[in-house]
Amino acid sequence: MIDRIILEKLIDDIELTPAVVLLGARQVGKTTLAKELSARMPSIYLDLESPKDVVALTDPEKFFHENADRLIILDEIHRAPDLFGILRGVIDNNRQLGKEGRMFLLLGSASMNLQRQSSESLAGRISYLDMAGLNIIETGQENTRQLWLCGTFPNNYLAKNERLAMRRIEDLIRTYLERDIPQMGFTVPATRLRQLWTMLAHCQGETINFSNFANNLEVDNKTVKFYIDILIDLLLVRRVRPWHANVKKRLVKSSRYYVRDSGILHRLLGIGNYSELLTNPILGKSWEGFVIENIHSVLPPLAETYFYRTAAGAEIDLVIKMPNAQLWGIEIKYGLAPKLGKHFRQTFNDAGATHKYVVYGGSDEYPIGDDVRMISLSKLMEKLAAMPS
Repeated sequence: MIDRIILEKLIDDIELTPAVVLLGARQVGKTTLAKELSARMPSIYLDLESPKDVVALTDPEKFFHENADRLIILDEIHRAPDLFGILRGVIDNNRQLGKEGRMFLLLGSASMNLQRQSSESLAGRISYLDMAGLNIIETGQENTRQLWLCGTFPNNYLAKNERLAMRRIEDLIRTYLERDIPQMGFTVPATRLRQLWTMLAHCQGETINFSNFANNLEVDNKTVKFYIDILIDLLLVRRVRPWHANVKKRLVKSSRYYVRDSGILHRLLGIGNYSELLTNPILGKSWEGFVIENIHSVLPPLAETYFYRTAAGAEIDLVIKMPNAQLWGIEIKYGLAPKLGKHFRQTFNDAGATHKYVVYGGSDEYPIGDDVRMISLSKLMEKLAAMPS
């Protein structure tokens, strides 16, 4: 077992809120975490993909009433949207009896639809917690290479060797394309969506030309955006919007896109081992995406992330707007002795950064100017994890 740092936060939320939604991609470890949680408190677990468990909810109100003294865990909740209206009545009845928290834990792997369905029925009764894949704090900095190559899904990271990891990742990709997406009601040809996903992988961390994508896929721009939204909704692709500070610069206005899991990225690009990764042109952008996902896994809940780039090419890979109004600028470089542009300090200042870091491939932290620090990914994550929620 790998201890997940999100567990204590999840327990806190469950104690305070009637219903907690744990959002994360399929196979990211939600079910394992929920079952670990159930060992700590009286609980009952139902998988809404299991016919046996679905039958148990033939009369959901009666079932919830009979198990009111336990935390009820509903996995794959997005497959039963009709339950949200029933949950509202059960929660309100429990509140009248003086019970506030420890009622429902809902697990889901589709973000936008689930949040819309639940917020409409459970406003004021629900909280959301995003669960990322494994990060280097959980696996140990000494395992960064394996985590980066094989990705952050536990089954893939724990594979006996690189070849087996890539086979598992291929199986995961096909499961999404051939089963999960059709079950959600999207009639998208699997081969076409995989082609789009692969095109996004080749453009990792870049703005994209929707017209070029549309021409290659033989669809229109609107369809391309719809396909990308599906991958974003399934928490497989991350959209990072441009920082919109009022600076006297012409700024890039298009979003950047990242394949969120580095193992999936490498499989889509045909990278099968670490040596192939080191010689592939995607190396720098793969590391950048890996760092960004690790950072997101420890951010305070209300933090917002952007990138900064001027029309002249000056850029910061990640800008974090903290809940306390701090603005962290983070430039990401692969290697132990990264080369920095001569104007990088001015770029931080132009963006309005109050905290300025350059993440590199080493393990130390040291100043590279009056207010800029070179820092390892793990040390930066420790700083972020210590920020108040």
